[in-house]
Amino acid sequence: MSGLLTSSTVVAAIGVAAGTVTTLCWLPQVVRVLRTRDTAAISLWAYLAFASGVGLWLVYGLLRGDLPLIVANLVTLLLSLAIIGLKLRHG
Repeated sequence: MSGLLTSSTVVAAIGVAAGTVTTLCWLPQVVRVLRTRDTAAISLWAYLAFASGVGLWLVYGLLRGDLPLIVANLVTLLLSLAIIGLKLRHG
């Protein structure tokens, strides 16, 4: 690849953009469940597995000291845990 595409600034920007998009995609689900209290179509086991994976990515980011990875996975984990909590509360 060219030097421009591998510069640390471009790589960091790609990481921040990817983290932002994949994190914010969970926000509408949280808002919907908060608004409707309807969690019937949400799989608790799937969200538990997903949150576990995100938690592992968070640990990986922490061990690497990778700020975009840390922030994206921390926020994603919090949103996932919110959905899990709402699922447990509202069935």
